[in-house]
Amino acid sequence: MQPLSNTDHYVTPSEVSLSPLARILGRWRWAFYMDYFRQVLNARKLALAGKYDDQRWAESSLDILKKVERHRGRFDIRGIDILRDAAADAPYVFISNHMSTLETQILPSLIAPFMRVTFVVKESLVNGWAFGPVMRSRDPVTVRRKGAREDLEAVLTGGQRRLKEGISMVVFPQSTRSRELRHDNFNTLGIKLALKAGVKVIPVAVKTDFWGERGLFRGFGPVRPERTIHIEFHAPVEINGRGKREHEEIFSFISSRIETWRSQEEKDDV
Repeated sequence: MQPLSNTDHYVTPSEVSLSPLARILGRWRWAFYMDYFRQVLNARKLALAGKYDDQRWAESSLDILKKVERHRGRFDIRGIDILRDAAADAPYVFISNHMSTLETQILPSLIAPFMRVTFVVKESLVNGWAFGPVMRSRDPVTVRRKGAREDLEAVLTGGQRRLKEGISMVVFPQSTRSRELRHDNFNTLGIKLALKAGVKVIPVAVKTDFWGERGLFRGFGPVRPERTIHIEFHAPVEINGRGKREHEEIFSFISSRIETWRSQEEKDDV
């Protein structure tokens, strides 16, 4: 699969071609979710048939990105050149904040064209009817979120095995999806995994509150087209010592980008 862009960043085209019906439905959030779940069910079917490989995963992810655009979502994705330049030295541990379901759907389309990748996910996701077959096909590391020690062991053992196989890992240090980023809820699992495996970290900052979390069903709240979707990759970071300084730098990068994006959003609203 070809990368999304051959430049350093990707911004949603100023004009997205929509039929009159699509323009009307695009204002109804459940039209977007129906579009999304059709894609999920198609991916599930392929996964159950053993045909959902890295290529299909990246293509499905890109299809979701395009569906978001068709429903008035706007993307500003930066650092694609970093992924391109870093590919020869893969694998990496990607450390990202976790704001909504959207980043888990979009990141494969950005990373997978350059390197193999999978996620650290909650155990419940690999057991679900709809998402389970898809997630299992990606061979993720699963955590139960019931004990920090147990999760650490699972991430270090499973993550190290996959990294040795050349598969990069995406780690979300927050205990749950949240629009707010708090230092006391941003753990060091990704740092510890990178240290254990002897690989570098690529920090990722995301602002994906286009996709609302709170609603009739958790994780599928209101769609907010006025909120631009931001994703930005930082250059690879080598972890030294116990990684305390690098952990602070990664948190600072992510928090500063979110603050900048929100400030710009407020100015645009004036």
